[in-house]
Amino acid sequence: MILSRPLKAFVVIAACALPMLALAQGSARNVVSTEHVRAELMAYAPDGVTPGAKVWLGLQLAHQPEWHTYWKNSGDSGLPTTLQWTLPAGVAAGDIAWPVPQKISIGRLANYGYEGTVLLPVPLTIASDFKPSLLGSELPVKLKAQWLVCRKECVPEEGEFSLAVSTRSTTALNAPAFQASFQAQPTPVAGESRVQIEGHALHVSVPGLPSALRGKTLEFYPETSEVIETAAQWTQAWQGDVWTAQVPLSPQRANSPALMPMVLASGGQGWRTEAKVAGDWPAIAAPTNVAPALAAALRGSGGDAAIPALPAPSLTLMAALLGALVGGLILNLMPCVFPVLAIKVVGFTRHASDRRGHRIAGLAYSAGVVASFVALGGLMLALRAAGEQLGWGFQLQSPAVVAGLAALFTLIGLNLAGLFDFGAFLPVSVASLEARHPVVNAFLSGVLAVAIASPCTAPFMGASLGFALGLPAAQALLLFAVIGVGMALPYLAASWIPAVARLLPRPGAWMEIFRRLMAFPMFATAVWLVWVLGQQSGIDGAGALLALLVALSMVVWAFTLRGRARVVLASLSVAVLAALAWTAGPAITRTPEQQSARAESGPWQAWAPGRVEQLLASGQPVFVDFTAAWCVTCQYNKTTLENGDVMGDLKAKNVALLRADWTRREPAITAALAQLGRNGVPVYVFYKKDSPPVVLSEVLGLAELRSAIAKL
Repeated sequence: MILSRPLKAFVVIAACALPMLALAQGSARNVVSTEHVRAELMAYAPDGVTPGAKVWLGLQLAHQPEWHTYWKNSGDSGLPTTLQWTLPAGVAAGDIAWPVPQKISIGRLANYGYEGTVLLPVPLTIASDFKPSLLGSELPVKLKAQWLVCRKECVPEEGEFSLAVSTRSTTALNAPAFQASFQAQPTPVAGESRVQIEGHALHVSVPGLPSALRGKTLEFYPETSEVIETAAQWTQAWQGDVWTAQVPLSPQRANSPALMPMVLASGGQGWRTEAKVAGDWPAIAAPTNVAPALAAALRGSGGDAAIPALPAPSLTLMAALLGALVGGLILNLMPCVFPVLAIKVVGFTRHASDRRGHRIAGLAYSAGVVASFVALGGLMLALRAAGEQLGWGFQLQSPAVVAGLAALFTLIGLNLAGLFDFGAFLPVSVASLEARHPVVNAFLSGVLAVAIASPCTAPFMGASLGFALGLPAAQALLLFAVIGVGMALPYLAASWIPAVARLLPRPGAWMEIFRRLMAFPMFATAVWLVWVLGQQSGIDGAGALLALLVALSMVVWAFTLRGRARVVLASLSVAVLAALAWTAGPAITRTPEQQSARAESGPWQAWAPGRVEQLLASGQPVFVDFTAAWCVTCQYNKTTLENGDVMGDLKAKNVALLRADWTRREPAITAALAQLGRNGVPVYVFYKKDSPPVVLSEVLGLAELRSAIAKL
């Protein structure tokens, strides 16, 4: 191939720049040392870096005496170490292969973690099409690691590492460290283990363990956090070749898994099994007034007095159902839901005489709403049972879902504005389905209404949704169904009660004006979703979504044309949309490096695990705002939170302000909400030393907030 002069010049410049780039990369480090930990990034590739070869990376943590970091389940407090890798195309990192931990007791608490030196290995998968650089013989590796290191106090630390692994030779310098870590890995157990729920305890039975273990006392480490009382006394026994144990549940249990992976250990060796859970989980109790980490801090400072508990939960199933019903009703007033409901109700005036059709449509719409809420609630409960830390509105924590909803609202807005009719884009046989199957159309309208209402936790719903987590699955799904009934009730009433339908104005030209007017709330909702995406993926993600929405609008407009113009412009607009999706689309789901910075604004600090306890231990009261960019109620409440009188009251009482941003999925925030008996945002909480937390209403009133501040 003959290169043009400009291209030759580019190649020469690039070749000259490579040594400088390599020098710059060489200045990066694979060791980070703090006062408490020496962290080193290591590699182990005994067969080289080729497809199918065993290639490992690992972070070795060498702790100072009495300091420790945490296992995947940290126990009563703490957080596991997290690793974020940057690797070339064709190379993927797996999960941490956690070595067997040890139980670390602190006062009346117990944690699972590591002291001394531990290596956390991670396997790499080298794709068959992986090709190292022609100009280099190294695999560049970058790692951003975060760990929480604790003694009596806890210090969050992090480090950025880089390493170049040779692709043309073996890498075995760190073989002893990796081999020691591999030997500390738990061995899979062949037998079928079971966990039976017996009241407020778990009966564990594990067959298939090595015969050399029979009669020995084993350590028990569940991988699912916030299930058992970690520091409590528990019993174990051997029944022939089956190891059994009776383990008490935690009074503050936050998870109800259907499958419990666990590690049993003896003498530094471990065996791993996944046990099926049988029986019904008991209801989740209200949290204690102080988080475990704070309790440890108080005891460590010499205060071993009994810590009072919160009053017993007063929320009954009937009260939760009532709150769910009222919350579902209020969802209809949300700016993204109201246009859909309004257009449906106004449609009555077109066919005022078809009372039977109205009633059937009302039932179908209601069925769509209720079925969607039950399906969404069931999905959330199933994912939580599988160990995921999720709460209500979890789908909006995905940038891809936010972008999809923004596109949907844009299309609905363009349709309401009169730019196009959905039927014009469909074959006649498909377009006529609405007329031939009005029941299906009404049902799908209910599904659409739930899809656009799901980001909002309406007033009265927060406590009900949190209460649902402690209920058996059937009762929890009943609660979700009642939310759907509440949301569907206005349309159902209008379709079945003639007096309500008679209140509607007569049909006329105003209906078309009203229809087009309703396009603007849809466009406003699309703008809001773009802003939400900006909070999740940064300005580049928001800009990419805006560009895609403009291109999508151009495609819709082009298909409304006729003749040759439609063919040419539609083809061109589709090509532009595809090109933008290919080039700019990845920016939508990319996580910005400084994700937590958005939580810090003015007097507000970013919430972090253990931060509340640290501030309380110093005697300072704390106010926490659990919020998310996609939560409409949260944005409305900012007018109260930013009120001048409120800020003055908070400053006068020396209240520390923390903001827990749940816009993207944050398991630590999900766990903190569960401890408060809540499952969605907004949640507003005042903390004061030696007092139970005070949880305020979802819709903040100025008087309520100032009254709570005055009582601090």
